[in-house]
Amino acid sequence: MKNFSLSSVLLALILIMAQQVFAYETSEEKALCKKPRFTDFNLPEYSAANNNQQVNPEAEFFFKLPADVDPSTITITAKQRPLPFTVESTSTFHKVTAKIPASLTGFYVRLDAYAKSTLGCDHHHGWLIKVSGHEIHAPAEQ
Repeated sequence: MKNFSLSSVLLALILIMAQQVFAYETSEEKALCKKPRFTDFNLPEYSAANNNQQVNPEAEFFFKLPADVDPSTITITAKQRPLPFTVESTSTFHKVTAKIPASLTGFYVRLDAYAKSTLGCDHHHGWLIKVSGHEIHAPAEQ
């Protein structure tokens, strides 16, 4: 009878220790995996809060990603169509630049971007913009 209860206790301890080991590995992986952060988007996003701002047709836009992003994994789409873009890299970030296609003049457009870090973590990000039906000119200075 004592052997049975001692065996049960040992089995329980082994299971608890195994769970602790696997839990540690999972948190270790999470600490190493940092999702890419999209920053410095230069166009005004469309919303009622910012007075429904619009952007010019064929407006150039950019955003930045950290240097640990693999530039070959970056993609940008507008209305689910791929956009051509350029990447300028420095030791601390990648600056991604593209243009709004003229064919999207007068439309609401969701710009979606995707990137994957060199550690294997990926992230999607997007911005909603409204492309004006005509060229928007800055007010003349007086």
